[in-house]
Amino acid sequence: MRASIAHNPGKPRLPDPVQFRGHRGGVISMHRALTHFRLGPINVLTSISLFLLFSTIWVGVLPWLCGIWNGILAAGLRVLPLNARMEVADHHLWLVGLRIPYLRMEPVLPDLKTWSLTCAITLLLFTGTFFLSKKLVPLIYLARGILLIQATSLIYFALWPASFPHTPESYMEALMTAGIGLISVIPLVFGFTYYIFDFGLLRKAALTGMTMMHLAVFLPFQVLAQALVLQKTVMFMPVLYIVLGMPVDVLLIIAFYSWGMTWSFRPAGRREPHLGISVLRAWSGRWLRRLNTILEPTTSP
Repeated sequence: MRASIAHNPGKPRLPDPVQFRGHRGGVISMHRALTHFRLGPINVLTSISLFLLFSTIWVGVLPWLCGIWNGILAAGLRVLPLNARMEVADHHLWLVGLRIPYLRMEPVLPDLKTWSLTCAITLLLFTGTFFLSKKLVPLIYLARGILLIQATSLIYFALWPASFPHTPESYMEALMTAGIGLISVIPLVFGFTYYIFDFGLLRKAALTGMTMMHLAVFLPFQVLAQALVLQKTVMFMPVLYIVLGMPVDVLLIIAFYSWGMTWSFRPAGRREPHLGISVLRAWSGRWLRRLNTILEPTTSP
């Protein structure tokens, strides 16, 4: 190969066609997102502008949003069978003071009846996964993973129940704080993963707004739902934290992102031109034609 290149220095080296074929011989086509990926100056400018816009709006409305969350949690305490009380934690996000609400409840260790019933249900469900169809392999492994987490919690509370270091109070406060932090970084995440594609300014802004608003509404109800479980016993805290905590919020962001990636790209004629002399020339020519149209004398009939 080196000899052939040395004898033919001007001949381009063609890629091996085998690397673009699958295991069945079919051609592996490039993903539609990569075929339309054009990281031009306009896309970079749009990404930075949208990030700054949504970050500024989020910081401005966050204190007002904490008040709404406080009202939702207070309404949940009145309606739901919850043995908890409201607390407010003072935090600072940059120069903005926040009063983040959360729920305070007493930690309840599992008694023998609760531990035995949970252990029997866990074993029964784990055994049932072996009778599911092979077509449900992803669901089988997901269920087994969740049940193994609960099994480790059962073993821990059977051997060292009094040494569990976490309390529902600290967990509830951390859940609210982590949710706020995750929503705060959505514009940055989309700036690196979604704004760089040519979907148009309005679609990028719409997807970001819908994702942030959905998580902002979802967060207090997530806290109330987990509080209903934690008031029974702290033995369920590992499953709530590892499976139903931050991973659910991340999956919601991925779901919105996947939905946004199915939207059609802008037509080729509506894309912004590249920055440079050609852009200035096109703009100046367009305005000169409009100016000539305005100044052109009208002829009487």
